[in-house]
Amino acid sequence: MSGIARHLFGVLVLVLSAQAVFAQEPSVTVGSKKFTESVILGEILTQLAATTGAEVEHRSELGGTRILWSALKRGEIDLYPEYTGTISKEILQAGDAATINEIRDALKAEGMIVSEPLGFNNTYILGMKKDLAEKRGIRRISDLARHPDLRFGFSNEFLDREDGWPGLRRDYALPQRDVRGMDHDLAYRGLAAGSIDIVDLYSTDAEIEYYGLLALEDDRAHFPRYDSVIVYRDDLEGRAAEVVTAISALEHAITAADMIAMNAKAKVENVPESRIASEFLGRHLGMQTDRRDVGAWERFWIHTVEHLFLVAVSLAGAILIAIPLGVIAARFSRVGQAILGTVGIIQTIPALALLVFMIPLLGIGAAPAIVALFLYSLLPIVRNTYAGLHDIPRPIVESAIALGLSPSQRLRLIELPLAARSILAGIKTSAVINVGTATLGALIGTGGYGQPILTGIRLDDVGLIMQGALPAAGLALLCQAAFEIAERRFVSKGLRIKAG
Repeated sequence: MSGIARHLFGVLVLVLSAQAVFAQEPSVTVGSKKFTESVILGEILTQLAATTGAEVEHRSELGGTRILWSALKRGEIDLYPEYTGTISKEILQAGDAATINEIRDALKAEGMIVSEPLGFNNTYILGMKKDLAEKRGIRRISDLARHPDLRFGFSNEFLDREDGWPGLRRDYALPQRDVRGMDHDLAYRGLAAGSIDIVDLYSTDAEIEYYGLLALEDDRAHFPRYDSVIVYRDDLEGRAAEVVTAISALEHAITAADMIAMNAKAKVENVPESRIASEFLGRHLGMQTDRRDVGAWERFWIHTVEHLFLVAVSLAGAILIAIPLGVIAARFSRVGQAILGTVGIIQTIPALALLVFMIPLLGIGAAPAIVALFLYSLLPIVRNTYAGLHDIPRPIVESAIALGLSPSQRLRLIELPLAARSILAGIKTSAVINVGTATLGALIGTGGYGQPILTGIRLDDVGLIMQGALPAAGLALLCQAAFEIAERRFVSKGLRIKAG
C-alpha cells in the first residue's frame, strides 16, 4: 500500500499546485452572489476599491448566502454586498428581525463590520400574473390560503431559509403542497409559461415590470427589511484602509429606483455589469473608473485554460490512484470488492452535493472542484483496470509464472499491456465525464466553461449559454478522439483486432 500512499501524496501536491495557480494573490477580494443585483453591486465595489490603487479581484456568482458567508469567515473574500434581513434571519438566525445596531454588534464578535445601508430595501415578495390574480381575487399573501391548488415555484435558497417558505407557510397557514425548488431566474420563465403560479421575487427585480406581475401585499409583515449593506472583514481596515474609505461612498447613495434601473440594463438590455457599474459611479459619484470589457475571444481563451486545468489535474490524480487500486482489486478479491463498492458509492453522490461537501474542507475555488472531479474519475478507471486484468486468460498467466517472472514483472510486461485497451477506455470515460462535470465548478468560483453557462442562465441569454455548452461538448469530443489515437499508439494491433 506504500505505492498508493505515494500516489495519494502526489494527488495532494497536484491539488495544492492548482490552488496556487488559480490564486492571484489580490490585496482585496470582492464576492457576490448568484443573482444579477449582487453581481452589479460587487462590480461597483470592485471598481471603487480599484480607484485606490489596490489589486482587486471580483469573484462573482459564488452561489448563495452560506457560501459567501463561509468564504468571508475563512478570508477567501474580504467583502461582499448583503442584506440586513438575510443577516438577521439566515446568518444570525434571530427569532425577531434584528436592528442594524444589533446586527453590527453580533457580527463584530465574528470579526466582521457592517456598513451603513446603501439606500434601498430589496425585500422578498411573492408575485403572480395579474390576470390570474384578478381571476382568483388575490391581492395579499393571506388570500393564497383560499387557493390550495396554486402551484408554487421558489428559489432553492428561499425554499429552505427560515425567512422564506418555512416561516411563510407557518405565519400564513398556507396549505399548498405543490411547491418546487428552482433557480430564481428560471422561475420567471416558468411563470410566463404557465407551469407555476406563484414565485418569490426581489422587490428590485426588473422582471416584475417586464413580465407585468402583481406583487402580493405582505399583510402580516412576515418579511423583515432587507436593506442593502456591505459586510467586510475587520482586518481590511488595517490592510487596506483606503479601500474601506472608498467603499463608504456608497452609503445612502443607491435608491431603489437606481437599483431597478441597473438591474433592467443587465437583464433586459444585456449591458455588461462592469459597464453598468462604471456608468453609475460616473453619474452619481463623479468617479471615472478604469473599466475594460473582456472580448468574446479573450473570455473563450480564459475559460478554456481554466477548464483544461481542472480536467487535466483531476484526471492525472485519478490515473495515479485508480490504476493501482484496480490492480489491487484484481489481485485480492475481498479487498477488490470493497474498493469497487467504495468508488461505486462515490459515483452515486450528486455532483453538486459533492462540491458543497468539499467547501468546508477546502473552501471555494479550484481545490474543491479538483477533488470532486478526481473522486468522480475513479470508478471508470478502477473498474476497467480490474476488468482488463481479471479477464486475462489463465493460460497466459500460468505461462508467465512458468517462465519464472515475478509478480511485478508479470504485471509490467504481460498483464498491463494486455489490459491497456480496457484501461484506456476507462480513462477516456473519466475524461469525458470530467469535461461535463467541471462546468459545475463555476458555482464556487473556478471559472471554466461553466461560467458563461451560469451567467447565461442568470441573464436569460441563450448565446452566453452556448458559449460554454458548445466548447464543453467540443472538448469532450476532442478527448475521445485523443484517446482513440492513444489506443492506436500504446495498444498493439493484434490486441485491437482481437478486441474488435
